[in-house]
Amino acid sequence: MPLRLPDRLPAIDILKRENIFVMDDTRAHSQDIRPLKIVILNLMPLKITTETDLIRLLSNTPLQLDINFMKLKSHTPKNTPIEHMMMFYRDFYSMKDEKFDGMIITGAPVETLDYEDVSYWDEITTIFDWARTHVTSTLYICWAAQAGLYYNYGIKKFPLKKKMFGIFPQRTLEGQLPIFRGFDDVFMMPHSRHSEIHREDVIACKELQLIADSEESGASIVMARNGREFYITGHMEYAPNTLDKEYRRDAGIRDDVELPKNYYKNDNPDDKPVVSWRAHANLFYNNWVNYYVYQETPYDITKIG
Repeated sequence: MPLRLPDRLPAIDILKRENIFVMDDTRAHSQDIRPLKIVILNLMPLKITTETDLIRLLSNTPLQLDINFMKLKSHTPKNTPIEHMMMFYRDFYSMKDEKFDGMIITGAPVETLDYEDVSYWDEITTIFDWARTHVTSTLYICWAAQAGLYYNYGIKKFPLKKKMFGIFPQRTLEGQLPIFRGFDDVFMMPHSRHSEIHREDVIACKELQLIADSEESGASIVMARNGREFYITGHMEYAPNTLDKEYRRDAGIRDDVELPKNYYKNDNPDDKPVVSWRAHANLFYNNWVNYYVYQETPYDITKIG
């Protein structure tokens, strides 16, 4: 089954060239089935890139998904045309009376700030509260994962001496969970961050379950509320060239930029990246949609809560 996307969304043409089956609103309205409603709160600077990365992963389920994009009213993005935001995004306050089967909250480039110093902290914590009563299952990614764990469970973040940057092996600690169905014992995950949460703090919180971690990159996936919340400290959604773009953007500008680990063939940035995480990324998102969104959501969406 295809994804249902807003008409003229740039990701549609990109993904069609990759032979991914997507459906715009015009065609979708002719189908008499209820798609699962997914909302993406996109806090990343390059909105179109992040939209495409996430849609690419969500496309692998046989279920029809109705993708919606949410923006903050208290923050205006600087790197995405205002016309794009007006055409494809709605602010939270215009969506707060709706309910959704699944939600994804992305990372944001505010990692070095204290949470309370983030200009939109009040609004995003309102959204964190709202998600618990209006969404069946929510994925929190990178900064959103750290922020959600802090706000919901008091888990603090700590600055790193140097950026966690590269592709790192992760261990599945709860391999029997449906989210890991089909996974190997070890899988790879991209990371690009300047702060971390501590494994022992997660383990000490009885409401949280650490389900994947890494000796090098630390706690990577935390589950709460029986799968109604997942906190992912890395970027499983990253496209093959994302870390390469980040490296070339920052090299020579920042003094803390190192070659991304386990990424370039022979550690040579003149060679193409070695893609080692995409299969498990696709599987993770497929499992999330199938087992934590579809099987847990009521047919009557108004009963979510």
